[in-house]
Amino acid sequence: MSSSCPSRLPSLLLFALLIACLVVASMGGDFLQDFDITWGDQRAKILNGGQLLTLSLDKDSGSGFRSKNEYLFGRIDMQIKLVSGNSAGTVTTFYLSSQGSTHDEIDFEFLGNVTGEPYIMHTNVFSQGKGNKEQQFHLWFDPTKAFHTYSIVWNQQRIIFLVDNIPIRVFHNSESIGVPFPTKQPMRIYSSLWNADDWATRGGLVKTDWTQAPFTASYRNFNANACVWSPGSSCSSTSPNSVQDSTWQAQALDASGRNRLRWVQQKYMIYNYCTDLKRFPQGIPAECKRSRFL
Repeated sequence: MSSSCPSRLPSLLLFALLIACLVVASMGGDFLQDFDITWGDQRAKILNGGQLLTLSLDKDSGSGFRSKNEYLFGRIDMQIKLVSGNSAGTVTTFYLSSQGSTHDEIDFEFLGNVTGEPYIMHTNVFSQGKGNKEQQFHLWFDPTKAFHTYSIVWNQQRIIFLVDNIPIRVFHNSESIGVPFPTKQPMRIYSSLWNADDWATRGGLVKTDWTQAPFTASYRNFNANACVWSPGSSCSSTSPNSVQDSTWQAQALDASGRNRLRWVQQKYMIYNYCTDLKRFPQGIPAECKRSRFL
């Protein structure tokens, strides 16, 4: 069997292989080179020589794209400008996912709202097909006025969600206490814009105003500093490794990062599954017993 970044190797050997398979993509990645438009016909457009991608939604269909590569651990950054105006009923997504009924997934979803009301940023983590680990936030800026950077750091110890490099959530690997964690399945990057007015805004009470269509979200400056998975071969490398390039492999929060996380979660978090006692009357999930600020 040829060498690869296999999930079944001991963790130390896997870590060594990950060092060897680091991929560095420059900021301002090429959407023509790195992504495929997967649905929506002409509603998804790659512009400016591959430097900008737009998704649109009308009454007939939304649109979406996915990465050509699959990744097994890394840091993924995307700059997004969300649907402006009355975006109620719409959902814009940016996430990592594998396939199948036991898939892994790491989610950003942006739930639209009526003009003047804030977006809800929804995050979730799936492992072995099981999610139910939602945290939701308002943002401290208007995400429709300019591009902002949304990032996922995924290594063997933890998943860190960041907005403009400010950590908003950390999900730790708690496999030692029986909590599944995404370590075995390579994932692609996906994004989409679609209609979800049966649940997205105020639980479905506010419907999409189709007189405002088409709705448009824009993406630019994709960056993947990650292990590119290829079945039957080792993870590929496109540039020499450096200390800076490999920081994601053991990235954690320092004191400043923990303070920023605490600030976001205390001021802008609007839902945390770990505190939803009605949902978990038998007791909160095991991973919730660890401080979320570590």
